[in-house]
Amino acid sequence: MNLPVYPLSAVRALALYAQHLHLPDASAAATRDDLYAAIEKIGCVQIDTLQMVHRSQYLVLWSRLGTYDPAELDRLAYGGGRRNARKLFEYWLHAACLIPLTEYRYRLPAMRHAQVGSSKWWEHWLSQPGNAELMDKVRERIRAEGPLRGADFEHHGPRRGAWWDWKPAKQALERLYDRGELMIADRVNFQRVYDLRERVLPKWVDAREPSPDETHRHMLEWAARALGVCQPLQAADYVWSMKRGAAKPHLGQLIADGTLVPVQVESADGQPREWVVHRDRLPDLEQAADGALGPQRTTFLSPFDNLFWARGRDRQLWHFRQTLEAYKPEPQRTWGYFCLPILHKDRLVGRFDPKLERTARRLRIKALYLERGVKPDDELVSDVAAAMRDFLAFHGAADLVIEHSRPAAFGKKLLAVL
Repeated sequence: MNLPVYPLSAVRALALYAQHLHLPDASAAATRDDLYAAIEKIGCVQIDTLQMVHRSQYLVLWSRLGTYDPAELDRLAYGGGRRNARKLFEYWLHAACLIPLTEYRYRLPAMRHAQVGSSKWWEHWLSQPGNAELMDKVRERIRAEGPLRGADFEHHGPRRGAWWDWKPAKQALERLYDRGELMIADRVNFQRVYDLRERVLPKWVDAREPSPDETHRHMLEWAARALGVCQPLQAADYVWSMKRGAAKPHLGQLIADGTLVPVQVESADGQPREWVVHRDRLPDLEQAADGALGPQRTTFLSPFDNLFWARGRDRQLWHFRQTLEAYKPEPQRTWGYFCLPILHKDRLVGRFDPKLERTARRLRIKALYLERGVKPDDELVSDVAAAMRDFLAFHGAADLVIEHSRPAAFGKKLLAVL
């Protein structure tokens, strides 16, 4: 079958359009409705603990919308204490995520899987003497007292955890959360506050459990729409909790019935490859090919941004290798602890390693890089400076320090126009 080859410019444009990364900031600050609409479009946002600047869940939305009040995202997730006001929930999807509650029913199979033993680690923990009884006690204490944090459970003995070295009650809380018996009712200083599902889940939420086939099909369609264009197996990467092997037969069915449409696309190495587009995205692809979706946004991206969830797509579309080096020893880092990629229109042109000095209201950039071959011309400097002003405002920072820049001229020009 001879398929038309779509140019790299169209493929990039569709990928950025699908990820809500194509338009400049609106004239007014983003509202709660704007935040929710952006999350619906990209599917969910990953929660992370690192906070060299705002945590990733807040950064991902700033990248798409510009400055907004982070408390509005918290209200979407936790309802400000009003059960039926929340529109997002916390659960595993692509790691720990904030997910629209309209997707709740499609996580029920994962919760059921956790009830029968989601991993050998959990099975081993549950088999240890006293742990099943501990789960009962934790559940009943929450039922009697209301929402509780892990810190509300005392423990004076040795901890028995593995990776996080959690105390036993925290492990019980997490096990009950994985099983869907508890939900995250709130966060206090980023600590999870757990409560019974029936007291957290809004009454309007559809809680009918779908079949495994229905779940797989829904999640792969959901991922393909959010990616815009991808290799078939990259749709499974976007879900993360779905293994590529398990996704293969479902992807084959989606291609066979025309839900996912094969297309030839040009990649960053110049070689055409067969990828897929969800049939709902075909008109968008044609618009992208006609130049109607030309990306105009300059922004900075979290290392955990949804744009990078599909394995290898950073190199295939942008010839850019996204990496997080926070968990490497410092001598092994190439770029820095928490580098944010710089998106300029349809290119990933550089990255920088920031640290917010909150008391001093200063943003310190330890290292600023442009990709090889990218020149710091006036347009690039002006657009990056505009994004940086908004980034500073979003963080309440009044001062910017650049310790190192490669090329040096880029950092100097940026400071000169700020």
